Amino acid sequence: MSDQLSNDLAALRIQRDIPGPRSPWLRRIAVLGALGAVGWGAWTYGKPMIEAKVFKPEVEITQIIAISPAQAQAKLISTGYVVPQRVTKVGAKTPGRIKAIHVKEGDTIAEGFVIAELEGADLRAQLQSAKARVLTARAQVQTAKAELADATQKAKRERRLAQQGVGAAATAEDLEFRVAAVQKQVGAAEAAVRAAEAEVENFEVQIGYLTIVAPMGGTVVSKPAQAGELVGMQALPLVELADFGSLMVETDVPEARLHLLEIDGPAEIVLDAYPTSPYAGRVRQVSPKVNRAKATVTVKVAFEGDASKVLPEMAARVSFLSEELDPAVKQEPSRVIVPANAIAERGGDKVVFVLEDGGVKMRKVTLGEPYGNGFELVDGPPVGSTLVREPASALEDGQKVKQKGEAT
Repeated sequence: MSDQLSNDLAALRIQRDIPGPRSPWLRRIAVLGALGAVGWGAWTYGKPMIEAKVFKPEVEITQIIAISPAQAQAKLISTGYVVPQRVTKVGAKTPGRIKAIHVKEGDTIAEGFVIAELEGADLRAQLQSAKARVLTARAQVQTAKAELADATQKAKRERRLAQQGVGAAATAEDLEFRVAAVQKQVGAAEAAVRAAEAEVENFEVQIGYLTIVAPMGGTVVSKPAQAGELVGMQALPLVELADFGSLMVETDVPEARLHLLEIDGPAEIVLDAYPTSPYAGRVRQVSPKVNRAKATVTVKVAFEGDASKVLPEMAARVSFLSEELDPAVKQEPSRVIVPANAIAERGGDKVVFVLEDGGVKMRKVTLGEPYGNGFELVDGPPVGSTLVREPASALEDGQKVKQKGEAT
């Protein structure tokens, strides 16, 4: 009985070591906190990765440039384009069909070179007819002159007979009137000769226009018209010639900095096509007119020395120098500089991202000494390569990108 009572009392004892039921709000708060942490991590780290994979990230660009020793003496740097100062557009003065064309794009020809010949069988036939009319008119002049001589002789004889009382004075007067009439016929025949000769000369000039010659020596810089085409109907050029000996760089200089320049002052020209081979230049002309809209003045800089590889419309950068360049400095090579803000690190290597065909190519670079806001490039992409400025950590090789401000 006591055992039964002990068991019943033990069953009624409060178990203080057993935890009570937990509040559901604590669990909910814990779940919400975990979800928030996951969301924050996804937004911070996952969003850029997803955008980089799905969307084209927007990037800013910069370039690898070449800096020559002369630029240390530059008091002003400006960009422009190569422009020939002597250009002509050769056309046909008379309408016709091209019979033969003797030039092609890129040919260099001398003044007077036959560029093209036009068909002219009809003009030549008309020329022969005009020459025949000249012969006919000349024959009519000879006939009229013979009649005039005969009439003059008869009039003189009748006038002498009338004076001697042998002949009638009326007959002499009739013959003298006839002489005057024949003289007018001679004048008319001679005028017809002159008209026919002028017609011949006109056809000869027209035939001369069938042969189109170069008005100056130069290089053919446009695709010429081809055989069989009609020309001369509109004011369209048959071919365009440019004198490469007159090539100059035309660059716009701010009006406020024009005082830094002087005629015949030294300059250095760097072409985008040959960035590591600068050309010596000299200021030749300053435009007498200011562009009010841009507040600039066009300055023309001539090449000094061999410029055989220079072509019209090449982009150029002109450094206007403060003094004549030391010959020893000219022999120093140009430095290739990569901007510091284009350099990134991937896997322990220094890399840059080159913009090509709407995407980026990751290229390893070997850097030299610091230079200005960049580093000397020992090995890497060529001069003029377009690089991504401040590449994001999520940017990868081969990824498609868009330039800032460019539509997707």
